[in-house]
Amino acid sequence: MTEVLFYHLTESTLEEALPSLLERSLERGWRAAVQTASEERRDVLETHLWTYRDDSFLAHGLDGSPHAAHQPVLLTTGPGNANGAQVRFVVEGAEPPDLSGYARGVVMFDGHDEEQLAAARRQWSALKGAGHEVTYWQQGPDRRWQKKA
Repeated sequence: MTEVLFYHLTESTLEEALPSLLERSLERGWRAAVQTASEERRDVLETHLWTYRDDSFLAHGLDGSPHAAHQPVLLTTGPGNANGAQVRFVVEGAEPPDLSGYARGVVMFDGHDEEQLAAARRQWSALKGAGHEVTYWQQGPDRRWQKKA
């Protein structure tokens, strides 16, 4: 089964935390898909990944674009895997697709948003019940990830 990591954002925003996790995935040689709950959030992230750092950017594209299959990072609102990603990021309460075809799933949620917390709890139960290996990570005051379960 797929390893699924739950990342509980308590000290930073998704925009601050996501790029470094995507970079680490790409360093492993994985392609990544990032699934948002809305096109509006997908588009905000799309712009952010071009400008999040002065000295770098993350090459990426949008699902449905002409070259989606060639993108190292693909932003989507749906369940498809057009770029053959090995890691699936599901953010801000989006409903994960079947994760069994991925090496890793990552669920990221804002600890200050009650709807996202409730969605993460439901997703934890569902993914654990489906036999996936789930772990829970929370940010410490220094913004480093600490494994809690």
